[in-house]
Amino acid sequence: MSTPDRSKYRPCVGTMMINAAGEAFVGKRIDNREGDWWQMPQGGVDDGEDLVEAMLRELGEETGVAPDHLQVVHQMEGELFYDLPPELHGKLWGGKYVGQRQAWFLVRFTGDDSDINLEAHKHPEFCEWKWVEPDLLPELIVPFKRDVYQRVVDDFKSRL
Repeated sequence: MSTPDRSKYRPCVGTMMINAAGEAFVGKRIDNREGDWWQMPQGGVDDGEDLVEAMLRELGEETGVAPDHLQVVHQMEGELFYDLPPELHGKLWGGKYVGQRQAWFLVRFTGDDSDINLEAHKHPEFCEWKWVEPDLLPELIVPFKRDVYQRVVDDFKSRL
């Protein structure tokens, strides 16, 4: 299989944040309240930004979790790509990208649930959150991201 043209995919980081019980954090997106889709924290990488810095920034913005409550366990090798469904082409990210290319991290959350604050950022992304068994993650995400989530679960499974 050939590698997609990286310039057509938005650079992004994704994070599987797990608690002491090995459960993964998922949030329900504010912009999709009517659907029952849940996702792990993810977001764009700014120009010149280090991937670990981007991951910690995005995780802080989306969950309110401070870096001192996190331990980076593993970074997946390479990037995972996904395409937006045709109905979303041209509607996100100024129409510049056809999907995202993601660097994925596994981090251990060492804080208490009270350290999670979905309203920590001025533009919250999630309206609800919960801990789930990692094997359930592919079932919870929107269909066009399922393959990525399965690959993340498979890669991180031995490190949970």
